[in-house]
Amino acid sequence: MAETHQTKVLIIGSGPAGYTAAVYAARANLEPIVAAGMQPGGQLMITTDVENFPGFESTIQGPWLMEQMRAQAENVGAKILNTMIEKVESTGEGFRAYDDQGNTYEAQTLVLATGAQARWLGLESENKFQGYGVSGCATCDGFFYKNQEVAVIGGGNTAVEEALYLTNFARKVTLIHRRNELRAEKMLQERLLNHEKIEVLWDHTIEEFVGQDDPKSLTGLKVKNIKTGEVTDLAVTGAFVAIGHDPATKVFKGLVDLDEEGYIKVSPGSVKTNIPGIFAAGDVHDKAYRQAVTAAGFGCMAALEAERYLAEK
Repeated sequence: MAETHQTKVLIIGSGPAGYTAAVYAARANLEPIVAAGMQPGGQLMITTDVENFPGFESTIQGPWLMEQMRAQAENVGAKILNTMIEKVESTGEGFRAYDDQGNTYEAQTLVLATGAQARWLGLESENKFQGYGVSGCATCDGFFYKNQEVAVIGGGNTAVEEALYLTNFARKVTLIHRRNELRAEKMLQERLLNHEKIEVLWDHTIEEFVGQDDPKSLTGLKVKNIKTGEVTDLAVTGAFVAIGHDPATKVFKGLVDLDEEGYIKVSPGSVKTNIPGIFAAGDVHDKAYRQAVTAAGFGCMAALEAERYLAEK
């Protein structure tokens, strides 16, 4: 039976940003409700080793970290529902949301924390080795490839930046691009093309990610020359897919301002959207950092802003 829920703060999304917002909102006695979405925990649920989240001496697992964040939020009073919000609207006095189960949520403020998903090539072998040599984030995983040979797939700013970053760890970085010129900014291109550790493989696509099953790990790539059709092997232990991200903001279109890529626009140095009472947190607006720790920081900011907004109202 469909229900109507009322809350001072409705948090849509449940990664580090959503859960942190829930902790702060609950401790402020705002009795937040979290609509956890299709993948509670966000991208960290498909991340194995995490070494860069503060507070843990040893490597931890992404899913475990998200379970702990969820438990902490619930322990301080947040109500977390495994439900998917399909529509959000302004009522003039507040906001109303509807989920995929027919339930209605009436909220005085909203925290939008639905995150963004890395774009993947869509190969079966890519999915098989995700977390075992195939990654969508060099900043997250580059440290694991000290003195190894790795590849970056892509040709835009993200790919070039990831390749340059990986030179801090890897012995050699091969940038694989399906065209014969890069889309990245000229300054970045110059740095990449002049770097002694980086080699560019032009006019090539990925045919297959190759590896072993026990222990599961990537050992190389099959790459195809799109001009000749020749398929060759490239030995690498890490492959970073850097072809962009897609923010999960379709449901917010028409509610708040989005940029040309679909990310939520916020005021500089803030998490405020163009609509009073609606705040964005994490990868849903952050294109620069895309880290769990920064997403958590934005979640904290969003909850504090919601508290201030309600106090002033």
